[in-house]
Amino acid sequence: MTKKSIAPGMLLAPVPAALISCAGKDGRQNVITLAWTGVVNSDPPLVSVAIRPSRFSYDLIVDTREFVINIPTRSMEEVVDGCGMTSGKNIDKFHNFALPPLRGTLDHAPYIGECPICLECKVRQVLPLGSHDLFLGKITNVMVDQDLLDTAGRYNPQALDFLGFTGGHYLSARVTGNKAGFTRKKRA
Repeated sequence: MTKKSIAPGMLLAPVPAALISCAGKDGRQNVITLAWTGVVNSDPPLVSVAIRPSRFSYDLIVDTREFVINIPTRSMEEVVDGCGMTSGKNIDKFHNFALPPLRGTLDHAPYIGECPICLECKVRQVLPLGSHDLFLGKITNVMVDQDLLDTAGRYNPQALDFLGFTGGHYLSARVTGNKAGFTRKKRA
């Protein structure tokens, strides 16, 4: 395949289209859609979210040092886009998009029950990077819909149709059926 160089940009793909929920000590809450989130460490379990300091959620997370990464499915695409195209400065997104804020184990940040996976996080470090600041969060609790667990309590994503993002477009990200290491079985 022939390649052509283009301007440096965010073409890492696919990335999750995640709903990040947060709240300030004064009770103000918000949901922000982010595609710039990811796993950064396994022990301790750490994730990252990159947020512009001008965003409403930024100050809420700085205030309480908590956030929840809520992983939506493709069926939530309209909510995901709506939460990304409106500001919590102007509307209550939980109310506007019919997302009841649910209490988990964190003191302030609620989770979104409609999302099949919710990662409750406490901020461990904030790294200023330029246009965004990177929040490193330690996962303190994981909530998974029970129908995504097998009889032994292990996570089974087979039925999910995750919502992904690339180049300004949403995409469907389904599990292929293969597990990591499946090629080793082929060579044996």
